[in-house]
Formats: sequence, structure tokens, C-alpha cells
Amino acid sequence: MVMFKVSRVETTPFDGQKPGTSGLRKKVKVFVQPHYLENFVQSTFNALGADKVTGATLVVSGDGRYYSKDAIQIIIKMAAANGVRRIWVGQNGLLSTPAVSAVIRERVGADGSKANGAFILTASHNPGGPTEDFGIKYNMENGGPAPEGITDKIYSNTTTIKEYLIAEGLPDVDISTTGVTSFAGPEGQFDVDVFDSASDYVKLMKSIFDFQAIQKLISSPKFSFCYDALHGVGGAYAKPIFVDELGAQESSLLNCVPKEDFGGGHPDPNLTYAKELVARMGLGKTSTEEPPEFGAAADGDADRNMVLGKRFFVTPSDSVAIIAANAVQSIPYFSGGLKGVARSMPTSAALDVVAKNLNLKFFEVPTGWKFFGNLMDAGMCSVCGEESFGTGSDHIREKDGIWAVLAWLSILAYKNKDNLGGEKLVSVEDIVRQHWSTYGRHYYTRYDYENVDAASAKELMAYLVKLESSLSEVNDIIKGIRSDVSKVVHADEFEYKDPVDGSISKHQGIRYLFEDGSRLVFRLSGTGSEGATIRLYIEQYEQDPSKIGRESQDALAPLVEVALKLSKMQEFTGRSAPTVIT
Repeated sequence: MVMFKVSRVETTPFDGQKPGTSGLRKKVKVFVQPHYLENFVQSTFNALGADKVTGATLVVSGDGRYYSKDAIQIIIKMAAANGVRRIWVGQNGLLSTPAVSAVIRERVGADGSKANGAFILTASHNPGGPTEDFGIKYNMENGGPAPEGITDKIYSNTTTIKEYLIAEGLPDVDISTTGVTSFAGPEGQFDVDVFDSASDYVKLMKSIFDFQAIQKLISSPKFSFCYDALHGVGGAYAKPIFVDELGAQESSLLNCVPKEDFGGGHPDPNLTYAKELVARMGLGKTSTEEPPEFGAAADGDADRNMVLGKRFFVTPSDSVAIIAANAVQSIPYFSGGLKGVARSMPTSAALDVVAKNLNLKFFEVPTGWKFFGNLMDAGMCSVCGEESFGTGSDHIREKDGIWAVLAWLSILAYKNKDNLGGEKLVSVEDIVRQHWSTYGRHYYTRYDYENVDAASAKELMAYLVKLESSLSEVNDIIKGIRSDVSKVVHADEFEYKDPVDGSISKHQGIRYLFEDGSRLVFRLSGTGSEGATIRLYIEQYEQDPSKIGRESQDALAPLVEVALKLSKMQEFTGRSAPTVIT
């Protein structure tokens, strides 16, 4: 057995190692600086404390982006030196973010061990490669992201760190082959267990959904589907689930080979970046072939999803509302009823209307999955979602892209169970339009202004905060822009008091709420790696059945004009148009 000893390496702090809502994200060139990653990892171990680290079992894996393999070896050596007992690594370093959460919660090692936490190596939907982004975040023993109490402590430690511990004489571990490699150190044995990336997650999905019902749908000659992993880690799960378990054709999988640079693309499942899927589903400029009935895409770490029907886009806000409205009948895991539902504040109020109609507990939380995790741990929430293409449930403590796809396939299977031999299947579009006619429609769009000068972005937000102190002034400005827009009845800076632990999250975005149920929301986002991103959310609620079939951009045009002029967007940012419209 190879022996290692512990080395103490002197270091000095780096500026800006503050984890955002989803960990620390920077350009690869920042992470590869000597000591940069090591400082952050040691600061995390120090924040957790020796009682949580010594003898622990930790998962270390990610979405396979560039620099992941080097980072895994560094973290293994540092874990050994800090007294960790064993490290679990998905084969080739690949585990989707939802699979990491599942592994922490469900997997039992051959020696009976259970995981205490995880380092997840991902920058989610941001591009990968030598000149692109890398990221790292820590998840707790419940499978969810570290709470603010821990991330604040990590950041504080990064500003004062003087040394880190690393194992000397511990060779790189072969992570391409499954099996356990054991080493001996000053504290005793240290194991690295490389395991199959998909099996624990597949087992969990089979316990939630009726795979036989979905199989019947997929085997129907009238049904066809397409899944695009955008060369992210979702590809490691696509074949085991959709082909091997559910019997889909392998030709229905697009870009399902994980690549370090995501094939040079942007692994963000939206209408802008999932070009190939969008074209195949008949939503492109030209479309000759008959599109499949159902299409879906994932992001780099497979926690996000986009759902499409034939020539039809389902907004993420509608998606979570429709899953919640249909979960009890369609998904065995929820057959006993929903404990409650929740959405992030910028997400449209479509879910609120479902909760009210079905008499469900409802929560509006800040952006960041950890807020949902608290509600789930307390047994208060079953289904949740956010407008940024994240949907999930209390089966794990992360959003889950493949879970959302299986939820939609379950709803389609349920709606078509007596209809598989009929003339025409109930389609994705049919399900969405039926939902609108029952609950009303929330026309919705998001404008992203990326890499805006940070000072200008702060000035714009400060202006909006000042403006909302006088609603009469706001309404005068709005009337001067458009007379056909409802009046603002409430404006605030969103603040959340967690019903579980009483913690308060301030400055979570600026809201303008209109009399007719419409909303404008302005937020600075924490997921980019440089500059600031301003996100503007525009939502028009329509209950009139004769008006729910309009083109989204036509229905939203008056509110869009109001939002841009009211906020003086061009004046503050110098941008005449957003970077991305969703």
C-alpha cells in the first residue's frame, strides 16, 4: 500500500474568492494560478471544522469541463492530508449535479459508508475550455448546496489563509476505471472509490416514475422524441435511461457525448443556445422534416432543462406549474399528494395560481436552490422551480433536468394512456393550452444584459430603489410611456424570512407589482464569471380566454416598453438591446 505524508504549504490570500449562489466561478486562467484552487478547498475544510472533515466520506466529481481532471487529483490529495477517510469519484470524474445530490442521499459504499458532503466541479451552463469558465461548490450531508452561514465562513477564511495541507507521495488516481484504491497516511487508511456515474441515479428515477407507462408511450409509433445534452454530463445518463431503460432509439439522442469544451458550444438549454434541438423541433427559421412530439435539452451539469413540443416552447415558469398541477395523477412518487410548492421570486406567478386552486402551501423564495432545500428538509415542499430552466422536487436537494424530462414524459403518458391507438396523441401544446384555459396565462420574458460595467449596474439598481419610494411618481412616469398598462400597486426590494430557520435574505431584487397581476422584476445575477449581469423579468397575466392565444412578444410589448424606459436601461448600461432574450 502506497504511503503518503502531510505537507503544509505556505500561501497568501487571493481577492474575490466569494462563492455566489452556486459556488465559486471564474475563468480557467484564474483557477490554474498556483495555490488558487488549493486556497479555496482548504478554506472550505476549515469552515466545515475538523469534526466534519476527519473520518468523512466526500464525493468529488462534476460536469467534466476543462480542468476538472486536474482539480479532482488536487482535491483528493488535499482531502487525504486533512484527515478525510474516503473519496468517492464518478467514473471519469463525471457526475451530474443532481446525481451528486442523489449519491450523497442514497448511495451506500461496499463498507457501509455514507457520504457526508461533496465538492462539485461545475460552472453549470457557462461555456467550458481553456479560455472559458470553471467552478467549484460544496454540498452538505442533505445533498444540497452549502447554506450562507458556511459560504460566508469559506469566504472569510479565503481572506486570511496562510497555509494549506496536501498529501505528499500520493500518486494521481486512475479515475477512468471503477474500483477502490487504498493508501496509508498518518491518520490510517485513505480510500478512493471510483464508481459508475449513472447507476445510483437511474435506480432513484425508477423509484419515482412509472417507467412501464413511459415505455408504452415511447414505443407508440405516433410518438417520437429528442434529447440534447449539449455535450454536457447529461449525456452520461441519456443512454442508460432513455435508450436502455425506456426503449428509445439511440438516434433520438443529440450531442450526448460529454466533452471538456461542450463541443465549443454554450451548454445553456434555451432557445438561443440549443440551436440544433430548436431546429429539429420545428422552431427554427426553416423546417422541412416533421418534428418529434417532444424535445428536451440539458445544461453542462444537467440540473437545468428546456422542454419543447412540436413547434412549441414551454416556458420554465409554465413547466413547473403544469408539473405541479398534474403530479399526483401522473407520477407515483406524488400519489399521496403534494406537501407544498415553491418558486423563486423572479419566476412567473403561474405556480401561485395552481397552488391557490389546489389549496396547496405556497412559498416564494430568493434565487438559489438552497432556499428550496430548507423547505424540503422541513417537509413543507414537494415540487419547485425557477425561471432559469431549473425544476425539481424533494427527491434530492438540487434542481434536476432529467427528472423534469421524465415528469413531462409521465404527464404525456398519463394523458395518452387510453389514446395510444387513437388518431392523434395529446401533445405538449395541447397540455399547455388546456392549462392556460383553466388557470389563465402568464405571458413572460426575461432580458439578460451580460458583462455590464459593475458600477453602472449598481447605479441602475440604486435608481430603481429610490424610484419605488413614490408610487404616484412611478405611475405618472408609466402613464407618460403607455396609457394601456395597468397601474403599479406595490413596489419593493424583495426580502425573504425563511420559515424554517428564521434567516433573512435582503436585496434579492426589485419588484413592481401591477393591479392586474402583472409584474416587472430587476435583479443582479451572481452566476456570471466577470462583469455584472442585469436580469429584467416581464410578466403579463391574462385570464380572458379570448386573449390567451396571442404571440408572447405582442402581449408583452407595452410592458417591455415601460420596463426599459422606467429603468433608463440604455442610459445606465449603454446597451440598446439585451444580450439574450428568453
